[in-house]
Amino acid sequence: MENHNEKCALKDDLSKVPESYSTIRFIMDFHRGRVNFTRLGDDLHTLLLATSKEQIGNDSLPLLEEAPKKYSFDFQVSVDHDDEEGLYNLFFHNCYGYESVSAFNLTVHIEEKNGENYLSAGEMPLPYLYGTFSALSFCLAMVWIVVLRRHRESVFKIHYLMLGLLFAKTLSMMFHAVNYHFIALEGKHEAAWAILYYITHLLRGILLFIAIVLIGAGWNFIKHVLSTRDKKIFAIILPLQVLANVASIIFEESEESDPRYTTWKEIFVLVDLICYGVILFPVVWSIRHLQQASKVDGKAATNLEKLRLFRLFYVVIVCFIYFTRIIVYLLKVCDFSLVLMCS
Repeated sequence: MENHNEKCALKDDLSKVPESYSTIRFIMDFHRGRVNFTRLGDDLHTLLLATSKEQIGNDSLPLLEEAPKKYSFDFQVSVDHDDEEGLYNLFFHNCYGYESVSAFNLTVHIEEKNGENYLSAGEMPLPYLYGTFSALSFCLAMVWIVVLRRHRESVFKIHYLMLGLLFAKTLSMMFHAVNYHFIALEGKHEAAWAILYYITHLLRGILLFIAIVLIGAGWNFIKHVLSTRDKKIFAIILPLQVLANVASIIFEESEESDPRYTTWKEIFVLVDLICYGVILFPVVWSIRHLQQASKVDGKAATNLEKLRLFRLFYVVIVCFIYFTRIIVYLLKVCDFSLVLMCS
């Protein structure tokens, strides 16, 4: 139940229900062996209800007694019109529990399909989208290999790390596309493809942060050895990234009604923001170092050029954080609010 009222919601006077409140009430009649249903509101009068065998022509469904005091019934809901789309909630009310202590065991099996596709309308393009971006990422990796071969004299180890990041990103999106493909066909993911995706996703996240921290620290660009505080940043970033990816896996594999979903999602958001905040420190330190070094005669022009590049790198990281974390989160919240208002 959504909340605890003084009486069962199914016994409310139907004439007093607000017109804007659209619902379909299923009331189990154990004595007659049927489930009576009533439509309230104007929005659901065209919603097609059917059993697994035939279309419902009256206001009741067959209630089957599988064993003593064990009942079951099934129905299908077909959303055929645009005005029927929206957010639907399913609530179970035990009216006997208001009069006396009444224990029950409820099992609900819900199967959602769009034609022959198990993905929602918003998720149906995802297999093709991830596949396309995987191919684009692979092409960029090939271009990067050509660039490295043509400029061997100015190539550093960090450039090969960025190449590994591109390949990890390619594999991650490819496995994600395959995983969504099997969900669309079978309604559940294949464990092997899901595990491969999570492994490459974890590897991609770690490589991304390692690359950003190394570039921000000026490794092979300003200095060839990491300082003690740079190593401390790595000691903080890597465990946090592992924790963030574990939290991401747990809440992606959990249902929204599961208490773990909210907990691990909040952990992921918090840890992820901490990681992106921490990686800014090496960039700031490098900028300060270059500002001091630019005052030295003979190296002013070189250090000023490096300073300009690091300031640009700092702006790029800040924009990346805002767009991939804050802006995306706000868009999701606004989109969910729009769904609630339209439903």
